[in-house]
Amino acid sequence: MDKKQASADCSSPICLNYIDFLSASCKKQWRFVDAIYGVIPFFGMITRKPANMPQPSAEQLKALALQIISTQVSDEINIARLITLACQQQIEQFDILLPYFLSEQQLDGIRHEYARPLDIEQHDDRLSVSILPVAH
Repeated sequence: MDKKQASADCSSPICLNYIDFLSASCKKQWRFVDAIYGVIPFFGMITRKPANMPQPSAEQLKALALQIISTQVSDEINIARLITLACQQQIEQFDILLPYFLSEQQLDGIRHEYARPLDIEQHDDRLSVSILPVAH
């Protein structure tokens, strides 16, 4: 991953820089369809990438993340969307670099919004995420 998306302090090989995604989202020139994708959760998780493609590069992952990150929704919803995107890309363990320390209430909001088995631990401005297997 490039320096804008990765941090040397991250313990996981993949570190999503939420700060960079928010910044890029603010600078993005929005079309009507982009606004719909960003605000409506159902449409927000439909990314324009075929399911059979290999794991994305840093730039591809950033492009996909920019399709779902919106400054119009809460950080909890955006982070849950990033976790869903990672799951769709078969990324099961990763870190998210945050602009601030999340409260326990915000962490509960992320767990509630994602609604699948998940292990999240916060270490200062970094959230370590492990997507747990779903029992059948």
